[in-house]
Amino acid sequence: MSFQRARTDEQRNERRRQILATAAAMLTEMPVAEVTLTALSRRVCLAKANVLRYFESREAVLLALLEAEIADWITELESAEIPGGPTWERGERLAELLATSLTRRPVLCDLISAQSTVLERNISAETALQHKRAVHGYLETLVRFTGRHLPELGDADAVTLMQTVMLTAVAAWPGSRPPQAVLDAYAADPALAVMCVDFADVVRRTAEVTASGLLARERQPR
Repeated sequence: MSFQRARTDEQRNERRRQILATAAAMLTEMPVAEVTLTALSRRVCLAKANVLRYFESREAVLLALLEAEIADWITELESAEIPGGPTWERGERLAELLATSLTRRPVLCDLISAQSTVLERNISAETALQHKRAVHGYLETLVRFTGRHLPELGDADAVTLMQTVMLTAVAAWPGSRPPQAVLDAYAADPALAVMCVDFADVVRRTAEVTASGLLARERQPR
């Protein structure tokens, strides 16, 4: 940085971007639990008090990073092409796109898996409100994206589909990355291999089954 103390809005925004970029880089090297405020401050070459000028806590930093990661993911989804065809084919292609795109984004998956249990536990009501409004906006964008490729679902069922996909990702991501002791147990007893979690496969199958079920329900007489 060419300035020592951020004095203008442009400099303050640049300092925020620097903090977020540093946190993102750390998450490529370690899980969320190991990204401490002390380590982040040291890596970004700022005192902890100075980091807290821009974000109220470590959790607030990571929530802001989560929002940026979701925005980038949506940009990727919206640039993808899903060919036309029968409803079931478009549903399968949408499920495959959601699963593969999430798998390519380990930082996003690590953050969403920690969102409710860790990242929302040390923030103010103001930060929580800002974050939830941002996430709600992203959900609306994902619903519109789903509607363009699978309009048969309707908005309400598109919300259900996206919520189910994200909740599945939250549970499947840590399960697909067991510690070494668990990997050793699987290796020692091949019968336990059935308990291994394939993240992309679980998300894809869940999205497929959920979309199929919702579409089938819509075709039932009321």
